[in-house]
Amino acid sequence: MPTTSSTSHRRKFILYAGGIFISYFYYGIMQEKVTRGKYTTTIEENGVTAAKTEKFTFTLILVAVQCLINTIIAKSATFLWPQGEDKTHKLYYASMSITYLLGMICSNMALQWVPYPTQVVGKAAKPIPVMILGVLLGKMSYPLRKYVFVFMIVLGIILFMLKDKAEALTEDAGVGVGELLLFLSLLMDGLTGAIQDRIRAETRPTGLQMMVVGNAWSTFFLAIMILVTKEYILFYDFVVRYPFVLTNLLILGLTSSVGQLFLYNMVSEFGPLVLSVVTTTRKFFTVLFSVIIFRNSLSLRQWSGTIIVFAALFLDAFYSKKGPPKNK
Repeated sequence: MPTTSSTSHRRKFILYAGGIFISYFYYGIMQEKVTRGKYTTTIEENGVTAAKTEKFTFTLILVAVQCLINTIIAKSATFLWPQGEDKTHKLYYASMSITYLLGMICSNMALQWVPYPTQVVGKAAKPIPVMILGVLLGKMSYPLRKYVFVFMIVLGIILFMLKDKAEALTEDAGVGVGELLLFLSLLMDGLTGAIQDRIRAETRPTGLQMMVVGNAWSTFFLAIMILVTKEYILFYDFVVRYPFVLTNLLILGLTSSVGQLFLYNMVSEFGPLVLSVVTTTRKFFTVLFSVIIFRNSLSLRQWSGTIIVFAALFLDAFYSKKGPPKNK
């Protein structure tokens, strides 16, 4: 018979894993709905009524809404679960926020050129910049199997991203923009991870503290960028035409925040190995359901690449229990 403690432990795991799956699954749907949805209105010119189709291009405001809601939710959570004093230098948080912010902006902008499954699989390559920056900046030493897993990830991404000859001939001059933005997003993710490692090593703040301050700094930087670019003016006109966008943005921000809270709770209770397995599984089902719901067809080659990427992530997560990489 299982003990009360083990039963409680199992229930927490199911709660956290279910929260991550549901939150980020719905987040992915809402993200694609907002950024790749077609917004149609009617216009009248010279007595003729015609339909006009627009796209959501307000990336700064999209990310700002998420960061603001993340800040509010995380700050509220600190009242429920009081935290100790955070002695982290503000410069670290500011630097982390800039790289995190640029990563989110590039990732969201990429959706204007690539479908959501491509973005998800591309972001699955996050271990690559983390490893490169770990070797170059952190002077880390990784076992041979780590390089093998990273090679598998690169191979899977190439298979997924590579366009067929017939496709390449029919696409316009904008080809490659989405892929470039995904690469820049991965680079920023790697830098964010390196800064977070330094913060944890020096002051060890809680995940909730990092979530509050990091998102607060990001909201501050975004507010300045929105004012400078005057994106809010065009956004206001867009909302007047399509007021339902505000509801979609609110849902997007809430699902992102709830998902982050489940992530931080799971990593504190069960460790990074279990968390990585859960999030990797979640990513695969996000791709699968996105294909089904939005009819983003994938070729056999792309499915092969997807399987290779996630298989490598699973193997890496499994063997990571052997211990963390060592400094040279």
